[in-house]
Amino acid sequence: MVEEPTQLDRQSGTTRDSGESQSSASDTERQWARKRVEKKHKFRADVVAYVVINAFLIGVWAFTGAGYFWPGWVLAGWGVGLVLDAWNIYFRRGITEADIDRELRNRR
Repeated sequence: MVEEPTQLDRQSGTTRDSGESQSSASDTERQWARKRVEKKHKFRADVVAYVVINAFLIGVWAFTGAGYFWPGWVLAGWGVGLVLDAWNIYFRRGITEADIDRELRNRR
């Protein structure tokens, strides 16, 4: 598994291992970018599966008498998982030097 480079790693062109060269830092960046693209593709596939499967469940619910809306449990549970995945993929930010400085100030 490839670790996400921090904001500092991306800005300085270095990696966590100080012995690596600039070209291997580029390779690390490329691996990180590829991993992000893979996560985004998987997320899109998960959203399509969510829509198709839940549409089927709602169809079954409607066809069997449309009583208690039991597909809501599946919609809600799976939906929470998708929201958490979306947060992780699109909104989570890397660690910056300012974050480290703030944490050190708070420790004192």
